[in-house]
Amino acid sequence: MTENEQQVAGLLLAAGGGRRLGGRPKALLEHRGRPLVEHAVGVLRAAGCTRVHVVLGAAAATVRERAELGECVTVENPAWAEGMGSSLRAGLASLAGTTAGAALVSLVDQPGIGAEAVRRVLAAYEDETSLASAAYDGVRGHPVLLGSVHWAGIAATATGDQGARVYLREHREALTLVECGDVAQAYDIDTLDDLRYLE
Repeated sequence: MTENEQQVAGLLLAAGGGRRLGGRPKALLEHRGRPLVEHAVGVLRAAGCTRVHVVLGAAAATVRERAELGECVTVENPAWAEGMGSSLRAGLASLAGTTAGAALVSLVDQPGIGAEAVRRVLAAYEDETSLASAAYDGVRGHPVLLGSVHWAGIAATATGDQGARVYLREHREALTLVECGDVAQAYDIDTLDDLRYLE
C-alpha cells in the first residue's frame, strides 16, 4: 500500500434521486448486472482507495439492501434533495476526525471514468494542502482531490448543485489539473437518453 492510498479516502457521492430519469435513484441504476454504486465503489478501490465513504440519499435503505458495499462507510444525507452540495458537506463531515489527509471525490453517475483516471488524480496527493482535479481536454471535471485543510472552506461554499466548484474557482492558482481525457470519458447519466451508456 502506498502512502497516498493510506492518506487519501475515497468519497463517493451517490445520493441523487434521478429527477430527470423519472425518479430512478442513480445509485440503483443497473450497470454490468449490478447497481451503479457498486461499480463506482469498485473503481475507487481498484485505483487504490482503501477507505471509501459513500454518501447515500434517495432510497438509501434500498441501496444498502441491494448493493454490495463491503467495508465502505455509508453516510446518509437526509438533505439530498437540496443537491450535490449537501452530499459533499455530509461526506466531508464524515471524514473529520479520521486520519485522512485528503478526500478523493467521485460521482456515482460517471461510469466512463475508470480506475486509471482516478489513480492519476490520487497520485497528485502531496499533503493536506493538496488540491487537484481531473481534466478532460483541459476542462476541469471529476474526480477531485481535496486536501483536508480545504474541507471547512469547501463546506462553507457547497450549496445547491455547486459542490466544490466555487471554492476551486477561487483557489485555481493552487489547483493542479491532471489530464485524463486519454483514458476516461466524463459523461454524466442525467437523462433517459444517457442510459445508453450503461451496459
